[in-house]
Amino acid sequence: MIAAALLLLQAATLVPAPRAPAPPADSLPRVTLAEAIRRATSLDPGYVAAAGFRSNSAWVRRQAVLNFLVPSITSQLDASWFSQEFFNVGIGRPASKQVTARVNGLYEALSVRKFAELTRSAAELEATTASEADQRIRTAVEVERDFYDVLVSRELLRVAEARRARAAEGLVIARARVLSGAAVQSDSLQLLVELSNAQLEELRQRIALRVARLQLGRRIGLDGPVEAAPLGGTFGRPLPLSLDDALRQALDGGPQYAAARAAERAAGASVTARKGDYLPVLNLVGQHQRFDDSFFPSGRVIWSGGLQVQWPLWNGAQREVAIQQARTTRDIAAAARADLERGARRDVTAAYEGYLAAVEAERLADVVLAAAQETYRVQDLRYRSGATTILDFLVAQAALAEAEAQVVQTRYAERLALAGLEVLLGRRLFAEDWGTE
Repeated sequence: MIAAALLLLQAATLVPAPRAPAPPADSLPRVTLAEAIRRATSLDPGYVAAAGFRSNSAWVRRQAVLNFLVPSITSQLDASWFSQEFFNVGIGRPASKQVTARVNGLYEALSVRKFAELTRSAAELEATTASEADQRIRTAVEVERDFYDVLVSRELLRVAEARRARAAEGLVIARARVLSGAAVQSDSLQLLVELSNAQLEELRQRIALRVARLQLGRRIGLDGPVEAAPLGGTFGRPLPLSLDDALRQALDGGPQYAAARAAERAAGASVTARKGDYLPVLNLVGQHQRFDDSFFPSGRVIWSGGLQVQWPLWNGAQREVAIQQARTTRDIAAAARADLERGARRDVTAAYEGYLAAVEAERLADVVLAAAQETYRVQDLRYRSGATTILDFLVAQAALAEAEAQVVQTRYAERLALAGLEVLLGRRLFAEDWGTE
């Protein structure tokens, strides 16, 4: 009686549990890695901010160049009415109205501050340009991570489905052996537990795939799920440069290192500009004035021009405070740059060796998978013939499922390790990785 009830329970577990309806992969929008990166770049808040800072720095640079070449010009127009006539000095006769127009020009002919601002604005533009490039590739890595999550979840779902199918097949075999008296009831019960676990894992992977597709859609600006196209290229490729070459390229062309050096130069130029406030400034000045009692004034026209020397001797210690603040900013930038460069060998080595370790882990995972497949094949045949126990059969099943999942995870861990190295170098090492349809 108990055995019959257990068999009915086992039969019920072979019927798949109802699942929430999900759109088939063929009906979803599909993007390649290159397209996902292109679409996500303009949407990522970090990159939008970096691009905005670069645009601001470009305008500051243009302003510094214009101030160096073009004088500042201001204009003014005054019109006044009076209750009685008075002698209008501008036109030399009595009038009840006075209209005056002025145009003033000023050019800093000799100023340390102006030259320092040119240097500072150029360094700041270089720093924000490098920061934009660094943020661009970091955004690309985040897109890759979401893209790979879809691919990994899809592969792990396939692994979970295969595990469930093997467990269901094993349960059928065990039930037949129990009915024939070749095995005890606990064999089918243990396989029932394995089938339930496999079904639960399949459900988890199905949910993970759905969430990963939604995250990829969010990343590229869509409200719904998006399917990831298969990747181009191959896995386990050797790097096209040595560790020393990678370190040299990172220090010479890596965006984060270039940004740190440029930020230090900009801070140093700010200190020079603040020190220039102690020196006199030689200005060329000019003025054009028109006087009349009507609009537009033309009764008398006066031109003037000359030299002007400005030399602030004391302004309440504002210069000293500004210099100290600029020095602090420069020291912070110098310390950040030095620390970043000191850590370059460590960071590049970790990324470089991390990729090599990921490649080796993938190779070993393939070896383990081949061994697990053969072990399961042998144990399956032996269990069918009654030459092994249910425990050995279950161990072989679990080892195969784990090996299949490990191959998937190590394969895409290699891609992420490569992306980490590319962030430091500031460039792609394998252009064909950007996906194909």
